[in-house]
Amino acid sequence: MLEKGLSARSAATVAAGNTAAAMGSGDLAVFATPAMVALMENAAMTAVAGELPEGATTVGSEMNVTHIKPSGLGAEITATAVLAEVEGRKLTFNVGARDAEGIGEGIHVRYIVDREKFMAKVK
Repeated sequence: MLEKGLSARSAATVAAGNTAAAMGSGDLAVFATPAMVALMENAAMTAVAGELPEGATTVGSEMNVTHIKPSGLGAEITATAVLAEVEGRKLTFNVGARDAEGIGEGIHVRYIVDREKFMAKVK
């Protein structure tokens, strides 16, 4: 059952492939904002995955985050997501990311969808 407070974590190490320079979101060898966002989304998806009906998944629809501190190569990043609100199929999460210190936080919205129906819409 989907209830407020469900949570999960996702982790990554800053490496050449997830830097701003490699992902095209900047030109420095620091953890890219798109990589941080993906890690937050993964934590949110994981937080509720075990409570969804058969054949369902969640898809991201909104992300509002701040990325306030750079993290260099080798830094260990952990993203967390906590389910804050359930409104029918709409799930709202508080998300955050940190290395040794906080690096980002925000709000993420996902929707519960039927996998087959959703993929049938893809052209």
